[in-house]
Amino acid sequence: MKRNKLYHDLSMWKGASPEIFYNAKTLRINPTIAENLIWEELKSNKFNRLKFRRQHPISHYIVDFYCHKLKLVIEIDGEYHENLVQMEKDKERSENLIFNGLKVIRFTNSQVENNIKEVLNSIEESILSYNDLLEK
Repeated sequence: MKRNKLYHDLSMWKGASPEIFYNAKTLRINPTIAENLIWEELKSNKFNRLKFRRQHPISHYIVDFYCHKLKLVIEIDGEYHENLVQMEKDKERSENLIFNGLKVIRFTNSQVENNIKEVLNSIEESILSYNDLLEK
């Protein structure tokens, strides 16, 4: 059965514009140290055999990492995100993503750079708790 392109776009990208796709591609070319560290653990289905995408467009956002199967967004926040105005924007962004049926977890660059194993354990725990909710 051939998929309806509009359905596919809305389910995977929730209608992201070509400009958002271009910006995502640019971000993939210039990742932060923390993004590189976590990508090494998530790419090529290495993490629990799950496919993650990096710098993935969703609506007018670009999320750092996304697993479509779980509808899971992982955000890695640098120092810029410690600004009160940016914190409010991040909160609104997370609320919008959650409203659209996605699960969002956030980590700081520092958490990823200083203790990647703890971050990966936290992601795994989040996946397990999310799966438990789905089974109920």
